Amino acid sequence: MQLMRTRLSWRWLGALLSIAIATIAFMALSKALKGVDFAHVLSAMHMVPPGSIALALVLVAISYGSLTLYDWLALQMIGRGDIPFRIAALANFTSYPISHGTGAVLLVSSAVRYRIYAPHGIGPAGVARICFLTGLTFWLGNLTALALSTLHEPGAISRIDQLSLEINRFIAVAILAGIVAYVAWTWNGMRTLGGRNWSVPVPSGRNVFFQIGIGLVDLGAAALAMYVLIPETMDVGVAQVIVVFIAATLLGFASHAPAGIGVFDATILVGLGGEHTEQLLAVLLLFRLFYHLIPFVLSLTLFGAVEAYRNVNRRKLA
Repeated sequence: MQLMRTRLSWRWLGALLSIAIATIAFMALSKALKGVDFAHVLSAMHMVPPGSIALALVLVAISYGSLTLYDWLALQMIGRGDIPFRIAALANFTSYPISHGTGAVLLVSSAVRYRIYAPHGIGPAGVARICFLTGLTFWLGNLTALALSTLHEPGAISRIDQLSLEINRFIAVAILAGIVAYVAWTWNGMRTLGGRNWSVPVPSGRNVFFQIGIGLVDLGAAALAMYVLIPETMDVGVAQVIVVFIAATLLGFASHAPAGIGVFDATILVGLGGEHTEQLLAVLLLFRLFYHLIPFVLSLTLFGAVEAYRNVNRRKLA
């Protein structure tokens, strides 16, 4: 009973935190959008060079390509390395855009992965382990990139959290210290997290570096996809874009809003906007088209095609 009450308390706390983040973000977004001429936004979108658009699309493809390694590594960790990479890639590419596009990340990603992996002998417990390990890879990569970029560009994150440069540097060092401690804890062999009813093996220290590397490539490519769309007249550095992009991603994730809508955008505008709100809005619209909308439609289409193909095969065998 006490455990149930504790879980309910954490759920309520998480829900309140999500509402608070969304509320603050929408207030910041409404303030940033005051006086914006959307005709100028559309004009700025048309002024983005075709070469920048092509490069952004390539970087988005690299980001989503690296994401497939999340599932591949998780399968190795749970002892299912026999499952072909194409299945891991299919599970990841269908689950990630759909779950983040709907906002119900844990529920939808688990359901989609189960539909992909079940024919290969992975049940609900196995899918839960895969989701945990892919989430671990996501957080290790994001937190490492956030800490390193904050140390290099503390002013960028200070515009978002309103803390001093020294406090943000201290937080970054603390995050890196935590990651180093985790690597040291896992270094001599594979560890296991969980209890009697459910447990999951986590990678050894050497493989943790691989996890972090995957996360850095995924995140770095996504952030660079936004960076190459930003006009040179804005004079924004790569490190500044990366730190703001990570903060926007994590806040959007915590808000549980579909694709972090409103929260992600407000964070980007606050962290990078300044006097260039209309130009940055144009960048945001293009980025959302390339990184969120197109993959969302493609993943839905692909998942629907897989389900239809399997249904046809079942009818043939019946």
